Parts: sequence; structure tokens; C-alpha cells
Amino acid sequence: MSRIDATLRELVRWDQALCVQLNAALRYGGVQRVFQGLSWLGNGVFWYALMLALLVVYRSDAALPVLHMVFVGAVCTATYKMVKRGTLRPRPYQAMRGVAAGAPVLDAFSFPSGHTLHAVAFTLVSCGYYPALAAVLVPFTVLTAASRVVLGLHYPSDVLAGAAIGAAVALASFRI
Repeated sequence: MSRIDATLRELVRWDQALCVQLNAALRYGGVQRVFQGLSWLGNGVFWYALMLALLVVYRSDAALPVLHMVFVGAVCTATYKMVKRGTLRPRPYQAMRGVAAGAPVLDAFSFPSGHTLHAVAFTLVSCGYYPALAAVLVPFTVLTAASRVVLGLHYPSDVLAGAAIGAAVALASFRI
């Protein structure tokens, strides 16, 4: 076995072990409901509400930031769907004993996390225009990403990949 193969196997073991450990939190009281709520908000509800709030508060001054978010959201959706179709990675609750599904899924495959991808992209775009929003958006994004693993719907590597893709799309969009 090559050094690269050994490293990859160790990363997969780490990914799976962390997934099992975080998913075990569902045993505690309201943890599942809290993370289900965060995940549901991350389905788009939070981001659509943010766009609407920006338009209400800043009126026409928010038109460009909101259109920027819509554009980035469309690119992110197309990107993650293409990647998911190419990887076809089963979700942790489907592939591993000891991992329970804590919420319904929006699609069949795990890699990458679309929730995390969109949350990171929308946070970066929003904070690019309104830096004060970081105090709310960064914690929400981190909790949304965590919810995906806690709920057994994604591996940590799915979340990290989603974050990287979302950041790349958002940062590239500022250069256009």
C-alpha cells in the first residue's frame, strides 16, 4: 500500500468516525429538533428572508447585492448538482451502521453538501456588501454546516467540500 493510499484510508476513517460521533448527539433531548430547524432554514428559507429583508431595509440600494446573491445561488445550484451526479456518494445514514437520519433529504446523494455550499456563498456575498451581517451570518452558516453532519445526512468531508466550492463561487463572483 502506498503512502497516498494509507493517507486516504486514514482520512476516510476520520471522516466516518467524526460523522458517527456527531450523529450520536441526536440521543440528547431537543438536539434533533434544533438541528432540524437549522437545516430547514438552510433549505433556502433563511436566505430568501435575508434577501427580502435587505430589500425592505435598504430598498433600491439592495438591488445589486440581492441580484448578486441570486446569481451566486444559481451558479452554486448548478455546480453542486453536477458534482453530485458525478460522485453518487451515498449518505452516511445509508452507508454506515450507527448513523441515523435525523431529517428528510432533498436529494439522493451526499457529496458535496448543498446547504453548506449555499450558506458559505451567501454569507460571503452578503458580508461583502454588509460586513455587519457577519455577526449573524457566520454563526448561522457554521451551525447549518454542523447540522448536516449531526443529522447523519453528510460526512464532514461533504461539508468541507461544500464550503470550499461555495467560497470559490462567491469569491469568483466578485471578480466578474
